[in-house]
Amino acid sequence: MSRADKVAFGVYVHWPFCLSKCPYCDFNSHVRHAAIDEARFASAFAREIATTAARAPGREVTSIFLGGGTPSLMQPATVGAVLEAIGKHWSVANDVEVTLEANPTSVEATRFAGYRSAGVNRVSLGVQALDDASLKALGRMHSAREALDAVAIARRSFDRYSFDLIYARPDQTPAMWAEELRLAIDEAAEHLSLYQLTIEEGTPFFGLHQAGKLKTPDEAVARALYDVTQETCDRLGLPAYEISNHARRGAECRHNLVYWRGEEYAGIGPGAHGRLDIDGIRHATATEKRPEAWLMRVETNGDGVVTDDLLNSEERADEFLLMGLRLAEGIDPERYKALSGRPLDPKRISLLREEGAITVDATGRLRVTSSGFPVLDAVVADLAA
Repeated sequence: MSRADKVAFGVYVHWPFCLSKCPYCDFNSHVRHAAIDEARFASAFAREIATTAARAPGREVTSIFLGGGTPSLMQPATVGAVLEAIGKHWSVANDVEVTLEANPTSVEATRFAGYRSAGVNRVSLGVQALDDASLKALGRMHSAREALDAVAIARRSFDRYSFDLIYARPDQTPAMWAEELRLAIDEAAEHLSLYQLTIEEGTPFFGLHQAGKLKTPDEAVARALYDVTQETCDRLGLPAYEISNHARRGAECRHNLVYWRGEEYAGIGPGAHGRLDIDGIRHATATEKRPEAWLMRVETNGDGVVTDDLLNSEERADEFLLMGLRLAEGIDPERYKALSGRPLDPKRISLLREEGAITVDATGRLRVTSSGFPVLDAVVADLAA
């Protein structure tokens, strides 16, 4: 069976702890000044994996993603214990992709060698910027030099690695960003995740922004920065395969494709989300966010699940549309029809084609165009209506 024919099944594991909380971050991450009891967490991860596998048995795991928080604060033995538990309760594909997120401040060559021995074969580094002033403004704990040193360690330790950058930062110009991107692509080899800075409610940046103390680029500059991103990455061999992710052909993050293609995945750990098909029904699961509360819940009940919603056909189809149209490969409208029980409205498709927001190829596959991507939410809302 070729990779294209294989049914994808992902396992996402959330490590919720960080050394410090970044001022723009609204992820489920927590700072603890006392030592983390990693053995207890590893045991709870294993228990939740066992419970989840009992609900969704017989899957072959094609990708595992250790996200956070800062998973690179975990001891390699903890990572090994988690991967061992996954392998004990599900079968694991020979070519499984196992990604670990790392922060440049917690990257040491010895630790990376430990992760590789534990079974990690891809790392994703939270670099965020390649100039010191921006890193300081973003509340990052590392310098640009440390970030590039961490990338070099990743390059020596793993065949596959990626890193993240944030753009549309305060005072950033398209020319500055183009220069930074060129440097990033020289270092990145095969994959980059490039996110526009968004001001999320409940973060320190939100309060500063509201008070006028944090100025982000206006809409025109933000659009110019987006255009520079697409043009530079295309020209230098890392085209977008998803709205914020760029890769050389064949180097796409397989785990992320699980989400965007609407496949199944298990969510393990505090605040993790999952999508599981049980008895032909899609379950949208979420676990307790607070790490210690999650721990107690798992030790008592076998899992930390606090939400287990059954998605009806309309909800499944809408989610498929919302996620799938983020991809450069687009969606097959026939799959939407199979999920929802009704086709997409041909009049809306025709109108969006005339506006240049989407294309439909000879096979009927529907894709958002480069001019449609900046207004993706509106395109999705129009098609889903």
